Amino acid sequence: MTILRFALLLGLLCVPRPAAAQDASAQDAPAQDAAPTAAPQDPAAVTAPAAPAETAEQGAAAPESFDDVESQVQARLETSIQELARLREQIAAEQIPLSRRLNELESELTAVRDEYNQTTRLLDSRTLDLSNLKNEIKRRQDETEYLSGLLGDYLNEFESRLHIAEVQRYEEALEAAKLAAQNTSLSEQEVFAAQAEVLQLSLQRLEEALGGARFEGTAVDADGLVREGTFVLVGPAALFRSAEGGGIGTAEQRLGSLEPAQIGFGDELDAQAALALVAGSAGEFPLDATLGDAHKVESTQEPFLDHVKKGGPVMIPIFALAGASLLVALLKWLGMIFTRRPSNKKVQQLLGAVGAGDEERAQDLVATMPGPMGRMLRAGVEHIREPRELVEEVMYETVLTTRLKLQRFLPFIAISAASAPLLGLLGTVTGIINTFKMITIFGSGDVKSLSGGISEALITTKFGLIVAIPSLLLHAFLSRKAKGAIDRMEKSALAFANQVGLSASARPDVRNVEVIAAAGPDPELVRKQVNEILSDLMGPLVDERGEQLSRTRT
Repeated sequence: MTILRFALLLGLLCVPRPAAAQDASAQDAPAQDAAPTAAPQDPAAVTAPAAPAETAEQGAAAPESFDDVESQVQARLETSIQELARLREQIAAEQIPLSRRLNELESELTAVRDEYNQTTRLLDSRTLDLSNLKNEIKRRQDETEYLSGLLGDYLNEFESRLHIAEVQRYEEALEAAKLAAQNTSLSEQEVFAAQAEVLQLSLQRLEEALGGARFEGTAVDADGLVREGTFVLVGPAALFRSAEGGGIGTAEQRLGSLEPAQIGFGDELDAQAALALVAGSAGEFPLDATLGDAHKVESTQEPFLDHVKKGGPVMIPIFALAGASLLVALLKWLGMIFTRRPSNKKVQQLLGAVGAGDEERAQDLVATMPGPMGRMLRAGVEHIREPRELVEEVMYETVLTTRLKLQRFLPFIAISAASAPLLGLLGTVTGIINTFKMITIFGSGDVKSLSGGISEALITTKFGLIVAIPSLLLHAFLSRKAKGAIDRMEKSALAFANQVGLSASARPDVRNVEVIAAAGPDPELVRKQVNEILSDLMGPLVDERGEQLSRTRT
């Protein structure tokens, strides 16, 4: 306390004050001593009025002593202490409510912060839920579009798999489902309802397919009239019976028609079984294993004459060539078949007799040999005493005659084989020309109008090849057979000539001896005949020796 006072005094002494201010402060000192008793509660209110008076008194009064200053300072200090005490009491009095209020506000702030955090978490959770919900909605929409596409594809597939007789039965539901998918004014639920109805019908159809289904409808009969009747469907096969007594048959689809066609049964027993099945509730079902393909194939078949007529006028020379070549080939084959020839055993016996010089046996053997070979060998035996060259020429003449006879008309078969494809090509050209004429008139959209020219082009080529290939084979066969017969005759003729040559070299010329005996001895004639005989006997040796000599000289 003393130190504090001393410090305050030093502070006051160190501050220079004017004289007037010091007089005023000296005069005002008693007033300041009494002021603390009446000091207000507010320190600012107590000190504020005293400052001007003190300043004035200090300016007017004379310098004070240290005790006066100490007393003043002491008074001011006590006043300040009292004011501080009051302020502390006031603060203490106001601190508790304020603390309480602060606690309340802090509690409210904590509650508000918790509420804010809770609201923020709830907002984040709701935002996440909203995002998940949007994603779920998007997935559901995608699933809906996918299911809608699947149902649309299923409807198209279902319609394509329906039997032609079932189209009438499900036509209304299918049309409603297709229109619902294209109608933008309908909701997705209504579209799904229309498509689900077709789905339900398809499931019922599967259940009915196990035991068969019976329903009413219309079909086109064989006369081309649309008649009402009853369908009986078992699996992929259907029967139709007209209500007007138009018969019964299978219900099938014809090309270019949207109505089922009634195809009658070829067998009466099948028709009766089908009639009993349609009229009753059970029976035998005449099932076509081809599911109508047999009727379609049968409808495409046509008589042979009608097929030939489609080829046009070129078919006439093609068939003329075919008939002529076939007739010639048949005649030539029959002629070669019935041409007799001696057996190899008799030919060997004849050659043995000729080689042995037994003319009588040779004549007996050759007299029984038939056919061209027999004639050739008989000619050779008749001229057996002639020189070998003459025998060969006589026999070769028979071979040539036989060759000409065997090869007669064979070139005509070859000409037919070469001409038939050319005629077919001619028909192809004329058919293509007719096809282009039809295209010029009707265009290329109508296939039926083009079928005539195409048929002519293909049919003529077909029959031209049919005629050419067998003709070529027949010509080759008959030519080979004729060549074989000629080769056998040439072989027999060569063997006979060889045997004649061998037998002639071993026997004298009997005819020349007879002539000499009848005419008497003529030396010149005898010399000439001897020279001829020697030349016949020694001729090959002389010729061979001459060739050797000529080679040596060369």
